[in-house]
Amino acid sequence: MRADRPTDISRACRVLRISRSSLRYQSIKNDSFIINKLHQLAEEHPREGFWKSYYRIRNTGEIINHKRLHRVYQQIGLPLRRKSKKRLPARAKVQLEVPAIFTHTWSIDFTSDTLVNKRKFRTFNVIDDYNREVLFIEADYSIKSSRVIWVLRHLINRYGKPQKIRMDNGPEFIAKLAKEWSQMQSIDFHYIQPGKPTQNAYIERFNKSFREGVLDAYLFESIDEVREIADIWTKDYNNERPHDALGGLPPVAYRLLKKNKTELHSAPATPPLHEALLTTQLEIK
Repeated sequence: MRADRPTDISRACRVLRISRSSLRYQSIKNDSFIINKLHQLAEEHPREGFWKSYYRIRNTGEIINHKRLHRVYQQIGLPLRRKSKKRLPARAKVQLEVPAIFTHTWSIDFTSDTLVNKRKFRTFNVIDDYNREVLFIEADYSIKSSRVIWVLRHLINRYGKPQKIRMDNGPEFIAKLAKEWSQMQSIDFHYIQPGKPTQNAYIERFNKSFREGVLDAYLFESIDEVREIADIWTKDYNNERPHDALGGLPPVAYRLLKKNKTELHSAPATPPLHEALLTTQLEIK
């Protein structure tokens, strides 16, 4: 209609029931900052989705509406492809309990990968169930039960002795040395049922994040590179990476926040000034 009658714009808008202001409107929104920020986060953390990016930006102090951020996120084509869920056979569910305090229950497990020269290596992962904080990641070509005991002793000296350690039925943990050590330390070594990895879901979920963020993201030429990159990733995971189960907070920030609230509630109340003066006068008399 505009091509046939370029002078009858007003009449064309009335016929089509379109406002002239809407026809000529051009958006003045400037999303360049958000686009640059999302591209930077996508490059540094390629396996993290929208909400991880949103909490990372929010935790830096930037106030951005999540709907606006999601619009830009969709516009620049960053959404991850979701894997289709497979139906699993019916299994006996064992409910996991979140500990009430830090250093109450630990979860431990192994992951494995190969270097560029096809040599295999393993990592021994230890997390705390309270806030999913990574306590230690030991990487080496071979990790025996004696090495596991050495790591656990180091963590006990640093964080204190846990009441329970949850693990699967791997040969490293069934070793007689580990069993005798747990009895000496009065620590309950809780073994999950064979073929039931969901009973150790906290460490299994962490293993997925660790594999996507480190093992599958890099090509390693030596075991030292594995340890270096794992250490950098662990610091980011504990101190910067938002965690869905913790309300978007990193594990260390969540632990400190809960600790401060507990100390605040347990602190004795300060008496009013006039009561303190009266008490002092009575003590003097």
